[in-house]
This record gives sequence, structure tokens and C-alpha cells, in this order.
Amino acid sequence: MRTLLLLLILASAPEVIAQSLQIKKSKSPIVLDGVMDEPDWFEADVANNFRQFFPSDTTLAKSQSQVRMTYDDKFIYVIARMENIKNDRRYITPSLRRDFRGEGNDGITVVLDPFSDRTNGFMFGVNPFGVQREGLIANGGSGSSDLSLIWDNKWYSSVKTYEGYWIAEMAIPFKSIRFKDGLTTWNINFYRIDSEYAERSTWSPVPQNFDIITMAFNRQLVWDEPLKNPGTNVSVIPYFLAGGTKNFVEASPTDKTLEAGFDAKIGISSALNLDVTVNPDFSQVEVDAQVTNLDRFEIFFPEQRQFFLENADLFADFGVEGTRPFFSRRIGVARDESTGQNIQNQIYGGVRLSGKIDNNWRIGFMDMQTGEDSKIDLPSTNYMVASLQRKVFARSNIGIIAINKQAFQDSIQGEFTFNPLKYNRLVGLDYNLASKNNIWNGKLFYHRSFNQQKLDSTFATGGFITYSTLKWSINLFTRSVGANYNPEVGFARRKDIQQVAYTQWYNIYPKGSRIQSHGPGIDFDLVGNQTYGLLDWDANLMYRVRFRNTAFGNIRLRKEYTYLFSPFDPSGTNGLKLPAGTDYHQYLVVANFNSDARKTVFTNLSSRVGQYFNGNRINLSGSVTYRYIPWGFASLNFTFNRIRLPEPYNDANLILIGPRVDLTLSRSLFFTTFVQYNNQINNLNINSRLQWRFKPVSDIFLVYTDNYVTESFTDAEGRFFTQGQPRLRGVVLKLNYWLNI
Repeated sequence: MRTLLLLLILASAPEVIAQSLQIKKSKSPIVLDGVMDEPDWFEADVANNFRQFFPSDTTLAKSQSQVRMTYDDKFIYVIARMENIKNDRRYITPSLRRDFRGEGNDGITVVLDPFSDRTNGFMFGVNPFGVQREGLIANGGSGSSDLSLIWDNKWYSSVKTYEGYWIAEMAIPFKSIRFKDGLTTWNINFYRIDSEYAERSTWSPVPQNFDIITMAFNRQLVWDEPLKNPGTNVSVIPYFLAGGTKNFVEASPTDKTLEAGFDAKIGISSALNLDVTVNPDFSQVEVDAQVTNLDRFEIFFPEQRQFFLENADLFADFGVEGTRPFFSRRIGVARDESTGQNIQNQIYGGVRLSGKIDNNWRIGFMDMQTGEDSKIDLPSTNYMVASLQRKVFARSNIGIIAINKQAFQDSIQGEFTFNPLKYNRLVGLDYNLASKNNIWNGKLFYHRSFNQQKLDSTFATGGFITYSTLKWSINLFTRSVGANYNPEVGFARRKDIQQVAYTQWYNIYPKGSRIQSHGPGIDFDLVGNQTYGLLDWDANLMYRVRFRNTAFGNIRLRKEYTYLFSPFDPSGTNGLKLPAGTDYHQYLVVANFNSDARKTVFTNLSSRVGQYFNGNRINLSGSVTYRYIPWGFASLNFTFNRIRLPEPYNDANLILIGPRVDLTLSRSLFFTTFVQYNNQINNLNINSRLQWRFKPVSDIFLVYTDNYVTESFTDAEGRFFTQGQPRLRGVVLKLNYWLNI
């Protein structure tokens, strides 16, 4: 009778969900085989009762998951069991290529916050096909851009599928992450994507108005004993390269290359890492996706080189988008002023120290030396960056940065004498706000640049504040950039401006509908300066819709104003320019739509239609992707601009087409070909890359690049080039090997 009464009491009691996960040291070896048969797993604490993040955040997940953890002296072990509602599931993956991303896949992910600061962390994930992904999270994961999947490190996993569920086992080396020894608690979360029901779920609930990687809501991981320093942590990654390049425009002999170099990662402590590079090479990095340039200002391309990625926020996140004091792609890339083109600049080597001193202090220091290039009168140049960040309140921080770009004389002969007449320096102060509940996020910054000319008005200042709840999303942004602000190692899209922008959305969550959320929004942006007054403004009425099947779209009705303070050709064809001092009012419609990412064929489309300076413009861009699971995909990226201007200005039909084939023959053998035809620059570019990952984070690359003339023309020196003639062709064979010492 007592037993029956106890069962009735337990059945009627509210469900208790654990707010932490206990992790105990393993008593016997863990074998990664996707089978939960080791005794330690049955004694381990269980993270269960996953809750939906999408399409709702108020119910338990339909497809439940269970996660257990243990560890030994070298590894953190994770085992996860993902239940399916259907037994005959067909799982979805973009391909067998590492670092998959997006809603159109299945997978389980671990988010680690080893410092319990809810600001910076690591992410490790795997899908039912055994494909791994790892990444770095910065700024508390407040947006999808705060996750970098380009970072690579060594870890291990095994996956096995069963009828009605699948199991993933992971072994993450303590040496692959940064943490403070002596701690007894970390923060942690797990999230799962289930493509069958377009469901995303998390162990620790995350409100759906935030990103799923948001670290503000992580729960505690409680260790059974204080963690120890994992010991000597040194990795050396040497590379060997052979290749050749033929420049048909210059009619020069083939430039044959035989090179070697290395990177090294040295653990100064369990939380502080020193990266060293000698004669680095980035030839295997995928080429940038080209854009049709109809802009009056420089275009930003993100960093993709491994050396610059770990703790990148300590260097790259100062300032705001469009006004950054440090942009790592300035290092190793130079500008040929005679042609206006960017060219590769050799990096001799460098060091990079980054990480945590303790739970409150983070430091970053980088020193890089680039080579001399006599063809463009470029001396060998040193780049030095130092930053210091102090945590304040629950999740906010204050950071300072100092940058020095200093030229050297006679560097090829080894006489590294400072040239005081060629330098550029900058100091800056940032305050980054992140409230404990993540509802408020923001930034305030002030930066000042210095050079030998000692001009005034060399500042950049501003900030933003964001308020986000389930129903409301509000952002207020302001920026002021001086006329002589000159961050030569940074990115300043516009100077001599004052700017104010405001965006507000209202979200509606209907029940029993195919629509997950929808709502209206308003937006305006004002840019001006003291010399010309109002330069640009736009005002928008907007509406957006997100569907339960992962599709989403929005549309905006816009009125914009542009004042030209310098001549500009809006056709993008180097034709007759509109005169400086003229202004233009324009009405247009801007829209975009992303289809269901789980389908075999899915699209991403955007359009801009309406008035354009003194004429009209019709723009359509996007991509169409066909996915052959799990062996890869084929996609077609495209941009079309139909520009019609009155006489005597040029009309234009600008076309950019980029077919791409990505074949993943196995989890270690990949082949990609990316073709880009751009009639704005009369160029056809081909980039093919074969990659064999023969050991973890060790690869052999074979890379082929080719560029062709697509229209007959005569260059500035009178040389005639015909359609189909090659411009630049190259092939590279590269081996890199990750060696732990």
C-alpha cells in the first residue's frame, strides 16, 4: 500500500529538471565505437528533458536526447543518444565535409564555457554520418556571426545508427581547448537539430528570440575534483609546397615555387596560447566569392586563415562593423597603386599570444613581419597589435587596443632599421555590454589614429544598444568618424561622417499555423557631415515571415536619398560619372526569401527593384542548390543587375555567375570546383581543390586556379587581349602535418 501511495505521489509531482550536470572521472577505458557499454556511462549523470528552441520554446522536444559525460587525464568524453519518432529515418547532411552548418541537417552539438564567463567558448558537434565540426564562440554567442567554424583542432568521435535512435561518442583532448586549472565548475549546454520535424532543441532552455549558441543560459558542469594542468602542450604543423604560376598578361616565365614553413601552437598555460608562424602559406584557403561592385566604398571580405582565428575577438571585434581598428587581412595583402589591385605580400613570420590570465583578464598580442616588394616600392613592414580585456559585471567587459604599423629599410639585405617616416598607430577603448539575461547588448567605443603627419580629426567613436524580447527587437546605433581617421591595419568603410540608425521589429507567434513567427518593422539610417550636410538617408517599412519548415523571407518598401560628394558612375562600367554635388531621391522594393533548407533542392533569393540614381535598376541574386545526400552538392550562385540610365550615361547588364560542385567522396577526401564568371571585370575564374585529410588536421591539397579574359580589350600599355585568352594560371601541391610534441 505504501509503495502504491509513493508511486501516486511521484506521478502527480511536477517534473524536476536538473540545473547542473555532474561529471566524474572514469574508472575504466572509454572506447569510441558508438556503443554505450562501458560501466562509467551507466554511472554518469544524465542531461535529458531537452526543450524545444524552434519552432516553439515552451514545450519539451518531440525528439528527445540524453547526454552523459566522463573524463580521464587526457580527454573529456561525451556520449549522446538521440531518439527518433520514426524508426525508418533518413538523415540529412549538407555533405561529408567537416564543419557543416545550417538548419538543413541533423546533429548534436556541445557548447563548452570553460571559464564560466558566458562570453567565450568552444563548440564541438557531430552528425549521424560521423561528420565533425568544431568552432569558437565569441561575444556570448549573441548572433550567428559570433560562431567561427573555420577554426580547426584535433579531437575524435564515433557514430552509430540504430532503429529508432543514433548514438554519438566524442573524445575532446584537454589540450585542444583553453581552461583555467583548479576550477571545479564550467558552464555547458547541448543542442540538437532534428531535420524530420525541423526541430531544434536544447538541454538548457534558450528563448527563441536569441541565437541557439547564446551562452547566457548555459547550465553548470560540476567536476568531481579540481582540474589539473594537462601538461606540456606543444603542436608543430610543418608544411611543404611545390607549385608554379604563369602570368600571361606580363608574358613572364613560369614562376616555379618550392617552399616550406611551419606553424606552432604552444600552451603557455592551460588558458594561454602562443602561436608561432614561419613563412606561412595560405594557398589552400578557398577563394573569396566575387561580388558585383556597385558601391562607392571598399567591400569587406572575412578572414579565413587559420593563424588569425583563435581568440580573434581580442583583435578583430574592437569598433563596429564598417569601422574596425584592426582587420587581419591587411597583413599579407598589399595594394599596387599603379593598377589599384590587391596583391599577395609575403609574410616572413610572426607570433600571436592570446587567452586568459584568470577569470577576469584576457590578453592578446601579435607581431608579424611582411616582406619587401620592390615592384610596388613597398618596404618590409612590421605589424604589432596588443589588447587587454577586463570582465565587469556579469557578462560585460572593457577592452583597450594598441596598433603599430612600422616600416623597415633595406630589409632584403637584413638591415632591419626602423624608418620613422613610415608608420601608422592607433589606440582605442571599447566597453561591451551584455546583460545577465541577454536582453540588453551594446557597445561604446573611442579610437584615435596617429601618423607622421600629425593631423587633427583622427578619431572614430560611437556605439549601439540592442533590446531583445520575444515580442520586441530594438536597435539604436550611432557613429562618428573623423575626416582624417586612418587605421591602415583596420577597415574604415567611410570617413568624415556622423551616423544615426534605428531598427525596430514586432514579433507575432501564431498557434496552429505553418507560420512560426511574423511581424512588421521600421528602419531608418541617416548619414551626414559638417561640410556637405546630409549625405545619405533611407527609411523602410518592413515585414518578415518565418515558417515552421525553416523557410523565411522579408520585404521592405524603401525611400532613400544620396548626395554625391565626389563623381560616381552608378553603372559600374567606368563610364561617364554623375557629377559631384548632385543628389537623388529613390523609391524601391527590397526582398529576400530562403526556401526549406531540408529539401533536396533549395534556394536563397534576394531582389532590389526601383529607382537608381537618375535611372532604374532591377537586381536579382541568390543561389540554387541541389544536394545529393551524403556525397555532396551542386549549386549555382548568381547576380544580375539591369541598369538603365539616361543619355549620355551608360546602361549595363552586369552578370556574375558562380557554379560550384562540392563532392565529398568520404569523410577524408573532398573535391571542390568553383567557377566564377564576372562580366564587370571581363574575367572567368576557376578554382579547383582536392583535399585528402589523411590524419586528424593533417592534409594534402592539390589546388588549381585559372583566370581567362572574357572580352577582347587593350590594356593601358597598348597590349591587346582576345576573348578566351588566359590571364593567370597556377597549380599548388601542399602537405601539412599536425605533430604533437
